[in-house]
Amino acid sequence: MRIRIGILGYGNLGRGVECAVRQNPDMELRAVFTRRDPENVKILTDTAKVCHIDEAENWQGELDVLILCGGSASDLPVQTPKYAGLFNVVDSFDTHARIPEHFAAVDAAAGKAGRTAVISVGWDPGMFSLNRMYAGAILPEGKDYTFWGRGVSQGHSDAVRRIKGVKDARQYTIPVETALASVRAGENPDLTTREKHTRECFVVLEEGADAAKVEEEIKTMPNYFADYDTTVHFISEEEMKRDHSRIPHGGFVLRSGVTGREKENHHLIEYSLKLDSNPEFTSSVLTAYARAAYRLSAEGVHGCKTVFDIAPAYLSPKSGEELRKTLL
Repeated sequence: MRIRIGILGYGNLGRGVECAVRQNPDMELRAVFTRRDPENVKILTDTAKVCHIDEAENWQGELDVLILCGGSASDLPVQTPKYAGLFNVVDSFDTHARIPEHFAAVDAAAGKAGRTAVISVGWDPGMFSLNRMYAGAILPEGKDYTFWGRGVSQGHSDAVRRIKGVKDARQYTIPVETALASVRAGENPDLTTREKHTRECFVVLEEGADAAKVEEEIKTMPNYFADYDTTVHFISEEEMKRDHSRIPHGGFVLRSGVTGREKENHHLIEYSLKLDSNPEFTSSVLTAYARAAYRLSAEGVHGCKTVFDIAPAYLSPKSGEELRKTLL
């Protein structure tokens, strides 16, 4: 019997989950739930139904896991606790500072309903979180470093698009190569925000917009650009479509540490990602953790979990025997 999957939200992330499910033979997509008119939403899976989000609760007992593909700003804080009371769920909530309160809300809902929920699944938080944890446990005397990019920051791009006079924009986060090289060399530098990353913006202006004013507003925007060295390029719509239509991303997690009686031996752990599509990779991680949620639920393990709580074997379609034979 295959794991019956539902998708809530059919934007970039939801479409990526559908593609990921198609790559996992032990899963099947049963339904997509959308706030749009279902008649206007076309999906790839002929055997799955497209339903309005208001119909989701009618699918209790028909889905093994519901994968939530909304945004972290306003969707998931409401949706995950709500649907964790109805289904086993997985989300990609990525507002790091609010994860503890999100966990508490989801844990209360899932625990009361006897459901299993997995939150903050993706690459950061998610895979990067695991690598920071593993590295810190192995090298207790050391320092963590996380670099993001080069890649498109969707949140920062949206912030630029909200500026008056901006028609379209993409913002790239770029690691500072000298800082990365210093970490790799075992120098354990103390790096400021500005010293770790730069930001590069590509902007299409509305007709008649003041380029100098837009550039100044971007570079001085608090919480987004004011603390970074930022370069702004003004380009045409054609250039934007031709050169910046994809959503690549990636980054590096490093821990530099020491061992030995005199701490004479230096070690560096590095994990890196280079992603053609940020949402499709995140979708693939969500889908693997949907398998884990299904298995944990079958074992009677309920409440909210994060990547720290779930053994790696729960993610794989392979049996324990296969994993020990082929990968251990």
